[in-house]
Order: sequence, then structure tokens, then C-alpha cells
Amino acid sequence: MKVSVILPAAGLGTRMGREKSGTSRKQFMLLEGAPILIHTIRKFLGCPSVNEIVVALRAEDMDWARGLIHKQHPEKPVRVVEGGESRQQSVENALATLSPETELVAVHDAVRPFIDSALVEKVIAEAASTGAAIVGIVPVDTVKQVHRNKIRSTLPREHLVLAQTPQVFRFSLLKRAFEAARADNFTGTDEASLVERLEEAEVSVVQGSDRNIKITKPSDMELARLFLGEELAAAGKTAS
Repeated sequence: MKVSVILPAAGLGTRMGREKSGTSRKQFMLLEGAPILIHTIRKFLGCPSVNEIVVALRAEDMDWARGLIHKQHPEKPVRVVEGGESRQQSVENALATLSPETELVAVHDAVRPFIDSALVEKVIAEAASTGAAIVGIVPVDTVKQVHRNKIRSTLPREHLVLAQTPQVFRFSLLKRAFEAARADNFTGTDEASLVERLEEAEVSVVQGSDRNIKITKPSDMELARLFLGEELAAAGKTAS
């Protein structure tokens, strides 16, 4: 079974501001000397089920990113393609470059570097069985539906999940979902929202992790440094 991973990484990081690394592009901010994007790529290189990784980038970043990736000496193919002005366009551009032999496609936020290999394998296995699966967590806070600043209702948490990534789909299903979205001029907030519109397959949810954070604002970097320190310490204990 051929599994391709798409990492959309063409965003401008407008919410991040400018960090010590000298960039506001969150995917290129440094954690222990390596860009967040590289940490994320490393996680998928370590997943047995993953056959290739495709990174969608802005045109001006492609050569630089190729150099960074080359220095990792990846044991699996890691390709870069030109992304679009939106996440949806970036993923669609990457989809167009996949081999017809691809069976499953996993889309993962480039700025979620703490995804666990076992969780990746679990959501891939679920999608292989059902055709569509995402990672998600149940909210711990009470969720209110509001209009402007007035509460309209309280939503029962047992019927809610906070969607994370990876989101994994049968290749043919995801292609049809993107084609339909383009035809209808529909923009979704994630890949699952495009697949849901087709009403061809139910999307399963695999229990995610609070550690699978998406780095989007400066305060997230402190937590990222803590998590990375813990991972490095655990790896050091395992090696010894």
C-alpha cells in the first residue's frame, strides 16, 4: 500500500510576528537549531507506513528547503512542489504530482512537529479500512455558540471534537473532493470538510493527543521547546 504525506507549508505566518530566528514564517522558525518543518519531516520519515513526503512551499522557498532536506539524508523520497495562496490550493497542487499508484494520502500541518509515529500508523490503518480518517481530540472546555458577544447555546461536548492532523483519505476520494470544491468554488477549513460534502464516505475520528500542537502564535514556541526537550531527553535515555 503506497502512502504519500502532504505537508502544506506555503503560509506566511501572519499571526506569529517576528521571532528570534528573524522570520515570521512559523514553519521555518528554529527549534534546537532546526526549522519546525524539518522536525515535522523527521517524524514522518520514521513512520513505517509512509512511502514519500511532498512539501508544498512558496516558490521563493523551494531551493532553500531542498537544501535543508538534502542535509537530512532522508531514506525515503521527500519532494518539494510549489504551493498556492491558500492551504487548499497548496494541497491540491501537491495532489496533482502524486503517482497513480498512490492509495492513501495523509495531509498534515507542517507546524505540528510533535505528532507521534504510533498515532500516524493508527490513523493510516483506520483510513485504509474505512477510506477516510482524521485525528481529533474531545474539547475539555465548555463550548458556546455565540452571535457577536451573546451566547445563543451551549454545545454538548460529547458530540464535539477538535480536528487535528494527519487527515488521511483514499487518494481517489480526496481527488474527487478537491475537484468538487473547485467546481463549486468552495473553500474548506480542512480536508475532511471537503470530503464530507461528497457524502460518499463517513470520516472516522482517531483519538489524538494534547501534545500534537499546531504552532501558530509566539506563546506556542515556549511549549514547543518544552516538548522537544522532553523528546530529546527520552531519546537520550533510550540510546543509553
